[in-house]
Amino acid sequence: MTNLYRPYEAGQSLGGCNCGSHASQAAHDLEEQARLRARGTDPETLSQDFIEAALVKALFPRDGMRRRFLQAVGANTARAAIASVLPIGAMQAMAQDKRPLEKKDLKIGFIAITCATPLIMADPLGFYKKEGLNVTLNKTAGWALIRDKMLNKEHDASHFLSPMPLAISMGLGSVAQPMNVATIQNINGQAITLANKHKDKRDPKQWKGFKFAIPFEYSMHNFLLRYYLAESGLDPDKDVQIRVTPPPEMVANLRAGNIDGFLGPDPFNQRAVYDDVGFIHLLSREIWDGHPCCAFGVSGEFIKQNPNTFIALYRSVLTAAAMAREAKNRELIAKVIAPQNYLNQPEAVLTQVLTGKFADGLGNIRNVPDRADFDPVPWDSMAVWMLTQMKRWGYIKGDVNYKEIAEKVFLLTDAKVRMKELGQKTPDGAYKKYMIMGKEFDASKADAYANSFAIKRT
Repeated sequence: MTNLYRPYEAGQSLGGCNCGSHASQAAHDLEEQARLRARGTDPETLSQDFIEAALVKALFPRDGMRRRFLQAVGANTARAAIASVLPIGAMQAMAQDKRPLEKKDLKIGFIAITCATPLIMADPLGFYKKEGLNVTLNKTAGWALIRDKMLNKEHDASHFLSPMPLAISMGLGSVAQPMNVATIQNINGQAITLANKHKDKRDPKQWKGFKFAIPFEYSMHNFLLRYYLAESGLDPDKDVQIRVTPPPEMVANLRAGNIDGFLGPDPFNQRAVYDDVGFIHLLSREIWDGHPCCAFGVSGEFIKQNPNTFIALYRSVLTAAAMAREAKNRELIAKVIAPQNYLNQPEAVLTQVLTGKFADGLGNIRNVPDRADFDPVPWDSMAVWMLTQMKRWGYIKGDVNYKEIAEKVFLLTDAKVRMKELGQKTPDGAYKKYMIMGKEFDASKADAYANSFAIKRT
């Protein structure tokens, strides 16, 4: 039994202290403060040990019962058992909000696309520094490399495709490692872009034999493209070819004729128009208005080891997202993220994407203000929809506990807490319903939904 639990095992002695080893409670407190300072802990805040001990006391209010429990299983086992039913990590993080950061120098990976706008703009606009963080943004070539650098702990946090933490946590395409979505980086903001030679083939039924690029298998791009094709009567695995292609290479492949089109992230849809090699067939919001795309995430291990740093990161990215949501800031943001060390794109291209006033390559100037948006809320229902599509297309075999996986990976409760701290509007609930190409998605009926499609893998 450790001394950490001792104050909760002994009754307070008359004229003494809680632990029974000091002449007074004041003497006990002075020694405890000195011990905390020696450990580098702020005695004015709750320590991890205190919270865990308090939980033990709450679960076992009678001294004898508590003592027998701890003697029988040991302190470490007790902590593990409690952690399985109570969110100790989250409680510790909230209690330690004002404690020193465990790690100030951080490496964050990103792909050079507009989806990462909040994560990127937080650097030049000083949102990381405001939270005491020294962040290095590492531009990364592709999503497989993003995944590997997170698994190998080369990056502390990362820009993710929002289905990636689900896949990594489940061991799909990689070794399993607990990974979390802290915020959604962007909603909408993608498109189906076709080569100019296909301007007379606007009906998907004419696309048999086409070659399409997507950025990664575990991506909304893949799932939305498959959904759109299947709703048009095409089997994505039989009637077309779908190739994984890093986003920065999509326009070059379209120009070279290696692909007929792509469902990819901006700015590359707009860049294809700008370079006069393609046209925008469909904005992704026309498939599902408000769909998630990219996310900001960290490993479960990082949160456990660096709870205060994680909170500081949360605040930085949420502050950036709130600024990015305001239409009046979009032109400024385009200037901020355009330089070579970030997106390395013409400012005019980024402005068209972020303001929603754009040329579509078909001779039209369109005005769609919510072409891209930056709602950070990681809804559990979003995760469930992604899992239904993994199930539908054979990435997941067998039964799926949709709710359990979604709530473990998507940190909706944490996001709401941090948003409230920053004075941001926090939505109610966890499982929104969505309309996707005229069909309602209800997360409470996930399995029936996954099995309801005429075109699917069995």
